[in-house]
Amino acid sequence: MLATIGVDQFDELITDIPEEHRNPPLRLPDSASELEVTSRMQALAALNQDAGTQPSFLGGGAYRHFIPATVGAVLQRGEFVTSYTPYQPEAAQGVLQSGFEFQSAVAQIFDMEVANAGMYDGPTAFAEAGLMAARVSRRNRILILDTADRRLFEVAEAYTRYQQVEVEAISRERVMNGDIPDDAACIAFQSPNFLGRIEDVQALTDAAHDAGALSVMHTYPITLGMFKPPGAFGVDIATAEGQPLGVPLTFGGAYVGLFTTKQRYIRQLPGRIIGKTTDTMGRTGYTLTLQTREQHIRRERATSNICTSTQLIGLMVAVYCATMGPSGLRQVAELSYHKAHYLANAIDALPSWKVIRAEGSTFFNEFPVQCPIAPAEVNRRLAERGIIGGLDVGHVVPNGMLFCATEMNSRSEADRLIASLKDMGYGAAA
Repeated sequence: MLATIGVDQFDELITDIPEEHRNPPLRLPDSASELEVTSRMQALAALNQDAGTQPSFLGGGAYRHFIPATVGAVLQRGEFVTSYTPYQPEAAQGVLQSGFEFQSAVAQIFDMEVANAGMYDGPTAFAEAGLMAARVSRRNRILILDTADRRLFEVAEAYTRYQQVEVEAISRERVMNGDIPDDAACIAFQSPNFLGRIEDVQALTDAAHDAGALSVMHTYPITLGMFKPPGAFGVDIATAEGQPLGVPLTFGGAYVGLFTTKQRYIRQLPGRIIGKTTDTMGRTGYTLTLQTREQHIRRERATSNICTSTQLIGLMVAVYCATMGPSGLRQVAELSYHKAHYLANAIDALPSWKVIRAEGSTFFNEFPVQCPIAPAEVNRRLAERGIIGGLDVGHVVPNGMLFCATEMNSRSEADRLIASLKDMGYGAAA
């Protein structure tokens, strides 16, 4: 390697680094016993705040939902904890079966014909959906509704940057007026959108199809407990972040992306599909049925290079769905919906606080509020009261904060938040 680079020895590669900074002293403390180290670590841990016990109204893409004890009980079995992504056909039957159950649950919730075995997370699933639409339609422009989370745009732009595919924001008005470029591969949208509002999925899907493009929907899976699923609207590709379905927040990951589509597009599906079959003795067996993504099989023609360990997180989703069932998922959705609307109505009644509502649109469990003071200051004051506030969305709504409620928020927590905001509002008005 040195010869190829054109140097004689490694030290020549670091001559630009000042010598005094090449090997700085580590300044490590004196050695300590295991007992002393444990005591020190416990003292440091005691300084942390336990966010799990604090009322939280923070959403914006990751949500606090109840996780049944069955999820942890199954997850901690050694067979699953040590499993890796099943992208080889000889993967253990138990791991393959859990992946198959994951796919089945996701397909049923979305009312879609096909679901794969998981993606990295929601945003990467959304980006892969755009690329898949480009392959299916043989067009090179991905149109994303401008009400979607900006982070979805950023991931899609990163994925398409070197693939001769363009990502462009488009307004709802342009879509509804039929002002869609001829090279549009898809109309991609988020519902509920970034501000929590439910989009007109049928109208967006029809507009996409009228333009010869595909409809790509990114959703919050809990909403499907009470709202019509993507399949009912004829959506071509539907994705989501799987975290709300039994996965703890864990500082933002690891999560799992949900990816569903129609049967006729299955050959362009990224990721893997696990199938159920029988062996020569008639016994049930599971195997990888489709792995068009594999670079070791299709090389440059692979649909994607998803090679991550989503199986353990997918198992959490599968156990959650099996435990909750359709009625449980519906109850979670209804509780989240009604608690959020209770909170929004109470905030709207406060002087100097205003819930920003969209005409002709409803919201699920998130809603933007225009604050009388800076959102950062609101959150600082709430933190002093032991409350985790909302997400600062000042870049979208002036002095805006996005509040969220789930089944985890009790009425007393909501009332406590209202009382805190009331104090801030009156202070600002005075």
